[in-house]
Amino acid sequence: MINTQVLPSDEPFLRRALELAQAGVGLTSPNPCVGAVIVRDGQIVGSGTHTYAGVQHAEVLALEQAGDRTRGATLYLNLEPCSHQGRTAPCADALLAAGIRRVVCSMEDPNPLVAGRGFERLRAAGVAVEVGGLAIEARRLNEAFAHFIRRKTPLVTLKAAMTLDGKIAPPAVGAAPPTGWITGEAARAHAQTLRHASDAVLVGVGTVLADNPLLTDRSGLPRRRPLLRVILDSHLRLPLDCRLVDTARDDVLVFSLSPDVDRKATLEARGVRVETMAASKMDSRPDFTGILRRLGELEITSLLIEGGALINGSALVAGIVDKAFLYFAPRILGSSAVPFLLGASFAHPPQAPYLHHLRLHRFGEDFAVEGYFRDPYGK
Repeated sequence: MINTQVLPSDEPFLRRALELAQAGVGLTSPNPCVGAVIVRDGQIVGSGTHTYAGVQHAEVLALEQAGDRTRGATLYLNLEPCSHQGRTAPCADALLAAGIRRVVCSMEDPNPLVAGRGFERLRAAGVAVEVGGLAIEARRLNEAFAHFIRRKTPLVTLKAAMTLDGKIAPPAVGAAPPTGWITGEAARAHAQTLRHASDAVLVGVGTVLADNPLLTDRSGLPRRRPLLRVILDSHLRLPLDCRLVDTARDDVLVFSLSPDVDRKATLEARGVRVETMAASKMDSRPDFTGILRRLGELEITSLLIEGGALINGSALVAGIVDKAFLYFAPRILGSSAVPFLLGASFAHPPQAPYLHHLRLHRFGEDFAVEGYFRDPYGK
């Protein structure tokens, strides 16, 4: 039985578990973010946050902190306790051994190895289990994990900042590249939180040539592994003196169609990884499906596309984008400015990509639209 209502007495503790889980963003991938709170006689007696490097799950950390006060207590957490042997023993067994009598949880684990079995094990032993409170927030927090554990490829988010007339950069003046930010400081700071929550960021070499970006996580928050900076560069035009190459520490990955052996060796000697990608069977666009498969093999659970107009168009035409986060500034640049999309055209509105479950965000005078092209929890 799914209980989607949170009792007034339960909500503060379940929300605290979600806050603890949120603290694991950037630290748990490829595992999910999980927070746990143990309550006895209305008081928190134990809590825990899972981090990949820490190995132990949030439930076990909370049990250890609570000690002998776990008997007859209630456990609050955002994700179903595991019931299988992984890097650690099943958490469901640990809860039973500790004498937990009630579990209030936001959602079932999307991992097919768990998928309700943890709840079944607890109920079979007489533990009261209530599921569904704050489920929307909990699902959003672990959407990349859910997508990855089911498909073995990263959740792909297309991020862009543009004007009200859909332009991502002003027109170039002569040989000089466009200058100036589209959005304000608050929106740009929020964009760094998207990078922090991602395992990898992707751009095309055209963006590197035009902007010479670093593509680093500048949120100031800790992360377990460096943000992987992925460059699509068909002919290895990546400049040896660009900031990406200067700062590469095995965290820059270039996909190329037919790399020059000597230039590949030079880049790899500078700490840049170079891999050959195939072209799409339909045209000369990158084979995004193959790229995502390879990133999945590297345990990249989430990919943020921050490319230019051509990359944006190619990704949407390829149908590999799961989610979009589009920032808008109250500016108008006009017809000669750089558009959000190039190389993408949909003849009829019903054929065009459609965003569902929209959320609107305000950042001062700027705003953003967040939505999904497909459900990360779907099959």
